[in-house]
Amino acid sequence: MELKPDVAQKLRHAEAVCFDVDSTFCEDESIDELAAYLGVGEQVAALTAKAMGGTVEFKEALRTRLGVMHPSRQAVDQFLADHPHRITKGIPELVALLKARGQEVFLVSGGFRQIIHPLAESLGIPLSHVFANSILFDHDGRYAGFDESEFTCRGGGKPAAIRHIKEKFGYEEVVMVGDGATDAEARTEGAASLFIGYGGVVVRQAVAAKADWYIMDIQQMIDVLKAAPPPNAK
Repeated sequence: MELKPDVAQKLRHAEAVCFDVDSTFCEDESIDELAAYLGVGEQVAALTAKAMGGTVEFKEALRTRLGVMHPSRQAVDQFLADHPHRITKGIPELVALLKARGQEVFLVSGGFRQIIHPLAESLGIPLSHVFANSILFDHDGRYAGFDESEFTCRGGGKPAAIRHIKEKFGYEEVVMVGDGATDAEARTEGAASLFIGYGGVVVRQAVAAKADWYIMDIQQMIDVLKAAPPPNAK
């Protein structure tokens, strides 16, 4: 998709850039991969497809998938040890560039904090900049549900999270980058001022149709940012 001048301008001047995690920031699809690791991959993949197709309410789909998976703290820790994140090519450079320009980086995901936090820490992203779901465990480390107060456990969670980010940090211009329909939603309801669709892992034509700019390579964002001074440069 051709880059329009106003889109480039918004990206260069945004106070914050929010990234989806699965199939955007990373090449992984963490929920499905954790399910496969736990031996219930096919069941959970079918439930994921229903959730993505809109036939099941998002929170109920999350509840059902976690109920099937029943992940213990030990199992999640072992999964992380056995499956290091496959960070998307260009992401470390892009994160460093945004930070050098004074543009804050956030992760907004329907995945799990337990899996995302180590990734954020490895790239110097504060955990206060992570908005994701949280698996709950009892004192023995057994699965005990999920935190239903998290923005992204329900439909419309990503625009709600971005509105919260704008209000909390006083931002006016926020960009959302992602591969899925829930990422495109972030452009609605006074949330993100720009949605950049990413198809480098999975191409979704319906998402491309809603994007202000659709890219196949993270380097495209890097090039646009490098072509202009930081937003607050004199």
